[in-house]
Amino acid sequence: MLRRRSEFFVFLDGMRAKPEEEQREEPPQSACEEYLQVLLQMKTTSSDQFDNLEKHTQWGIEYLDKYTKFVKERSEIEINYAKQIRNLSKKYQPKKNSREEEESKYSFCRAFLVTLNELNDYAGQHEVIAENLTSQIISELSRYLQDLKTERKTHFHDGRKAQQHIESSWKQLEACKRRFERDCKEADRAQQYFERMDADINVTKADVEKARQQAQMRHQMAADSKSEYSAHLQKFNQEQNEHYFTIIPNIFQKLQDMEEKRIERLGVCMKTYADVDRQVLPIVGKCLDGMTKGAESIEPKADSKQVVESYKSGFEPPGDVEFEDYGQAMKRTVSNTSLTNVKETKEKAGGKSKGKLWPFIKNKNKLSLKLGSGPEDFSHLPPEQRRKKLQGKLDELNKDIQKEMDQRDALTKMKDVYVKNPQMGDPTSVDPRLAEIAGSIERLQSEVQKFEGWLAEVEERMPSKSDTHRKSGLYETQNSTITPTTVNNNCAQDRESSPDGSYTEEQNSETQVKAAVNPTSGTPEFDDEFDDEETLPTIGTCKALYPFEGHNEGTIAVAEGELLYVIEEDKGDGWTRVRRNEDQEGYVPTSYVEVFLETNAKGAMTYI
Repeated sequence: MLRRRSEFFVFLDGMRAKPEEEQREEPPQSACEEYLQVLLQMKTTSSDQFDNLEKHTQWGIEYLDKYTKFVKERSEIEINYAKQIRNLSKKYQPKKNSREEEESKYSFCRAFLVTLNELNDYAGQHEVIAENLTSQIISELSRYLQDLKTERKTHFHDGRKAQQHIESSWKQLEACKRRFERDCKEADRAQQYFERMDADINVTKADVEKARQQAQMRHQMAADSKSEYSAHLQKFNQEQNEHYFTIIPNIFQKLQDMEEKRIERLGVCMKTYADVDRQVLPIVGKCLDGMTKGAESIEPKADSKQVVESYKSGFEPPGDVEFEDYGQAMKRTVSNTSLTNVKETKEKAGGKSKGKLWPFIKNKNKLSLKLGSGPEDFSHLPPEQRRKKLQGKLDELNKDIQKEMDQRDALTKMKDVYVKNPQMGDPTSVDPRLAEIAGSIERLQSEVQKFEGWLAEVEERMPSKSDTHRKSGLYETQNSTITPTTVNNNCAQDRESSPDGSYTEEQNSETQVKAAVNPTSGTPEFDDEFDDEETLPTIGTCKALYPFEGHNEGTIAVAEGELLYVIEEDKGDGWTRVRRNEDQEGYVPTSYVEVFLETNAKGAMTYI
């Protein structure tokens, strides 16, 4: 191509150097046509490259947008997954009721609660993944896509503008060339016409002069066209050289840099995509470790003991069923007194034999043992469970009273501040709230008194070892003096209790007194033995750690550091039975004393 262009330029220089008559010869058509074909080929090649680059860069932008949509869908999946996990955790969370407190006692329930809480945190990490994907990839790529489209549009706009400019210069060169060619032909025809006129003898001198001037004018026009064409050609060559060696390469280089940045940005986003997941792995691992620790904290034995503690009734186990010998009554001497006593004894025995021992009592109205149901005094529960419930209710009421009292103290201080500094507020504005709190405290205190009464009633009815020894001593005495029928009836009477856990102590005492009377004489022989309670043996010693006033019935006041004898160990109700001397004994809180039990006494104790 350069060789052909040089030949064309030599041809143009030759035209400038040749004489005027030689210049009339037309330039070789082959060189001009080849040069025009070369220019057209370069133009076509440049246009094709722009088309190819335009398609490729557009495909790159679409691919980047495709990856952005992929990350966006992944983020939506993470959000939906986290939402489902949170809903699942919320669905199986314990409800806000009394059952929640009951479930919290067991280690497997606490372990499951830990699993639910850790699962909730696990869902939060998936939300973090979605948030990081949105902020670090989706938002960044969306902004970058807009900038990339703008940059691409600018580069191709500059390329098209440069292409249009070189095409415009090419058209101007073509117009100058055609004008130069036309003027050359006109000058050649004018020169030939002048020569013909000059050779013709019949033509006047004026016509020859006119033809000569016309030929000179045409030659001058051809020379001007030549100069203009040469200037445009030189300008076009310079612009063309700048176009193909400076402007277009710069545009292509900018497009290449833009494409490399796009690819680099895509690689960075792919790395960030992996790092987002990697960043939450330690916290996810901690969540899984928490679930594992919760599972390892399950204690089957402790849970089974908790079940025993929760459903322990506190009823006294029944004694042995005695043999009822009806033959002795038949061998007695028939008399009015004995016959009457036998009838009464049979009636009593028959009446009492209809009763059943407490483990086998079936109430037609089934007792509701569900937590949170039943009467306010928990009378539907067994004695031990009822005592625990009443104690728990008292603790709650005391906490509420303390809370109300704290609020009252705070409001009182606020009122004092208002009184000293009236500008800070009106002291009378606090009075309604203080009155409301006072009423609430009074109501809670009345509730406490009510529940304390019920608790004292339950503790009085709870069986103790002294009752057991007293009953066993009475039975031994009765066995030696009273008929077996009466004794058996009394045993059955003593073992009976009401289904709600309250014992018929009054009826038992009355029956025992009646049984202790001699049928023949009608005088009580065992009143003294019935009233005298057998002294319980000492099973150890204890030291009082704190002073205890012992206002309630059945308790004993102790001083700090005092040494006492232990006669009954704690049954799980928080009370220990102690003795100061032969006449003073009672219960003290187990947490107030330090107990030292004798080794041989522990094995000899009877559990009730």
